[in-house]
Amino acid sequence: PRTDPAVIMLVTDEDDRALLARNPQWPQGRFSTLAGFVEPGETLEDAVRREVAEEVGLRIAETTYLASQPWPFPQSLMLGFHAVAEDTDLTLDPGEIAEARWFTRDELREACESETIGLPPPKVSISRSLIEHWYGGELPGGWS
Repeated sequence: PRTDPAVIMLVTDEDDRALLARNPQWPQGRFSTLAGFVEPGETLEDAVRREVAEEVGLRIAETTYLASQPWPFPQSLMLGFHAVAEDTDLTLDPGEIAEARWFTRDELREACESETIGLPPPKVSISRSLIEHWYGGELPGGWS
């Protein structure tokens, strides 16, 4: 059967802040990691670099594979990465990203506790796993 590979990545900066973003179709406050499909002939690491550059205008210094997850839409395999950005100045592609923000661990915990933002649901989302791997534990809340 056909499987389309996709990369999903949590991007951090030199200060170890995490970048989370909101898709234009999502409601206000719903944030997640960046993701995109792998192009034919492209390595997974190159796909991470290209997608991050296209969606938020950042250059990636390094990538590290962390985990994978089957994803039924559309028959994909999500390959999870941690990526380190060379810079922090964001240039958003408005067709892909409505909003993007850098978070420290304390800022993310506070935003989740106050329900200012919602993260992907725990235990079923590789995006949530990537975020909590960086955070160092579980965070409150999830998409409803």
